[in-house]
Amino acid sequence: MHGTILTLLKRYVQTQYDHSTWVKLVELAGLEEGNFSHKEVYPDEHLYALIGRAAEMTGIPAGELHEKFGEYLVPDLMYMYQKYLNPDWRTLDMLEHTENSLHNQVRREHIDNAPPVLQVTRLNANELLIDYVSARRMGGLAVGIVRGVATYYDEADRIDVLPTTSEDGERVQIHVRRN
Repeated sequence: MHGTILTLLKRYVQTQYDHSTWVKLVELAGLEEGNFSHKEVYPDEHLYALIGRAAEMTGIPAGELHEKFGEYLVPDLMYMYQKYLNPDWRTLDMLEHTENSLHNQVRREHIDNAPPVLQVTRLNANELLIDYVSARRMGGLAVGIVRGVATYYDEADRIDVLPTTSEDGERVQIHVRRN
């Protein structure tokens, strides 16, 4: 897991709760350190442990926390990768081009990083199907990011996001439709 994601998780927890919650979460997750470098890649287990302990602490299911965190990530991700975005894109366009414009770039810039593979099929002008494929099994994060993209483009009230498979699988299908 890229350190940037873990750094943003820290900020998310501190924003939603407080710093002491983050410190306790790191301790409960069995991690030695709660500060992560955006230049490093960490074991995926760090994120699993942190989200798992957060679920225990809050009573919110881990999948739901993944979604909430995914939504939270979007403004920062859009800022970080803005040079790869077409200013004319809207939600469906952005999702359709994420694999080729963003994920490929992340793989080139950070050889140790492995964002999920997204196979996006445009069904028509108002609909697409995303096949999320990752051994990380973080489909909930992907669903949250899709919702966050719709919010970013101020289309959240017009975009329906429907996972059509279990969100904790290695392959997750997400149906996205503009209504």
